[in-house]
Amino acid sequence: MAQSTAGNPLESQAPAETASAASAAGGAFVGRPRQRARGLAHGLVEDLGEKIRSQSLRPGDKLPTESAIMQAYGVSRTVVREALSKLQAGGLVETLHGVGTFVLQPRAGGVFRLDPGEIAASVDVLAVLELRISLETESAGLAASRRTDEQLIAMRQALDDFERNVVVAGDTVGPDFRFHLQIAESTGNPYFADIMRHLGTTLIPRTRISAIRTHEGGAPYLNRVNREHEEIYAAIARRDPESARAAMRIHLTNSRERLRLAQEAAQQQKAKADAAAGTAAPSPDDIPSS
Repeated sequence: MAQSTAGNPLESQAPAETASAASAAGGAFVGRPRQRARGLAHGLVEDLGEKIRSQSLRPGDKLPTESAIMQAYGVSRTVVREALSKLQAGGLVETLHGVGTFVLQPRAGGVFRLDPGEIAASVDVLAVLELRISLETESAGLAASRRTDEQLIAMRQALDDFERNVVVAGDTVGPDFRFHLQIAESTGNPYFADIMRHLGTTLIPRTRISAIRTHEGGAPYLNRVNREHEEIYAAIARRDPESARAAMRIHLTNSRERLRLAQEAAQQQKAKADAAAGTAAPSPDDIPSS
């Protein structure tokens, strides 16, 4: 049941699905009144994030279904999905398509830190990621319907090479690109692969943003990327177009959101530095002689 807040309309008690989901999460899941002036997704992220940080929702807990969250908070499915994407990008939860969303163990460092000097590069990488979300989401769905056994084997080899190179600190960009390119080729539409080849390995964010390469020593970040790849592969292997689209969208949206958060932090850092430089006392060399 929603807790009362003076001056705000209250949600009625959640239906059975919400109550059941809340119970499954240790009884910690309770909705808030509807948000108005502030962003709906932002409010949902704040509330769920606080529940996770306070351990009302503990590592390993499964979050309620999208429908249950919609009913508890009075928001749309789009808002819920945007909020879950932000929580995933922040390393608070992980979504396994077809299974559910689970709270992760807290990790040190959080989102990687972007150097202010890399802001311009990050803007371009974000633009490429937006293109990839549109292009590769549909590419994954078509690949699930049209791929051959040989193409599936090639995807598997790329993922195996990726995982092996994470362990030995070898090249992961090549296998990463091969995996995505093989999906494009498996659509049977040559234009998907042509666009991917034109973009080349520069479409992999960590080739252009040094902060991503060094974040958490690389391996934890790359292991998360690999788990997302495996979700895409599994859906394509079982010829499930909708799950393949969803898994690809989750993968690329997580990348975009991680970079966006780092970009915002870098912009704030730069603004503070600029403000401090503007208010600093002038040095003797700056004072004009009389």
